Amino acid sequence: MMLRQLSLFLENRPGQLRAPCRALADAGIDILTLSLADTAQFGILRLIVRDWERARTVLQAAGMVVNVTEVVPVALADRAGALAELLGHLEEAGLGVEYMYAFPVRSTAGKAALLFRFERPEEALQVLRLRGVEVLEPEALLALRA
Repeated sequence: MMLRQLSLFLENRPGQLRAPCRALADAGIDILTLSLADTAQFGILRLIVRDWERARTVLQAAGMVVNVTEVVPVALADRAGALAELLGHLEEAGLGVEYMYAFPVRSTAGKAALLFRFERPEEALQVLRLRGVEVLEPEALLALRA
């Protein structure tokens, strides 16, 4: 149920974001989705690609430090209130979200896909399953992007 995500720390200066994107492009690796967060000194680039191991190798060969973390892909009804309901289930269980971002998908019968990084992922998975939230297998999520 976990999807591997690549994370890179980037200096907060011009040109730093282009370098990993160019390295992946030159290797023919498509970025399926990404998130960029910043502070005054650095940014954190989070990437989802189909072949995370190859992408990690390419980025490391280009001199970048790459961390691999796991995120949980979730499908929600694409309607007002669906995310608030999911967050309510987590709050009731005393679980927090470290961060989340959207995963673009082709038409999926009224569903949206989100990637979550939880403080306690195994507990979060249990809560989501008990509440009937659709947790996607990584292959199923990637198939939605095909």
